Amino acid sequence: NFEALVKHISTIQNTLQAQAAHAVNLALTSRNWLMGCYIVEFEQNGEDRAAYGENFAEAGTTTENKSLNERRFREVRRLYLVYPQLKEPITQYIASQIQIRHTLSAEFIEPIRRL
Repeated sequence: NFEALVKHISTIQNTLQAQAAHAVNLALTSRNWLMGCYIVEFEQNGEDRAAYGENFAEAGTTTENKSLNERRFREVRRLYLVYPQLKEPITQYIASQIQIRHTLSAEFIEPIRRL
């Protein structure tokens, strides 16, 4: 009957939309936490914060990096520092994503595993 069809379609829509939103949240949280990790690692190697702040501001002006700016870098750095317990779930998430694993080199993944 038509009502059952509409109910099934509605259930499919709601379920898959919630799954998509969850997947996007996982990916964005992982991205931001990893960016914060790389920034902190950069700082711990003795680099000057003022210098990298200027470089980030400059990088944010390129077409491909419009959303990257010094404020965003401070935010992701803070995310990493406030939520160090995300290391394991994010490492597992990245390991489960074949495309991400192939994109990130071992040079970036190994420091995260050592933290």
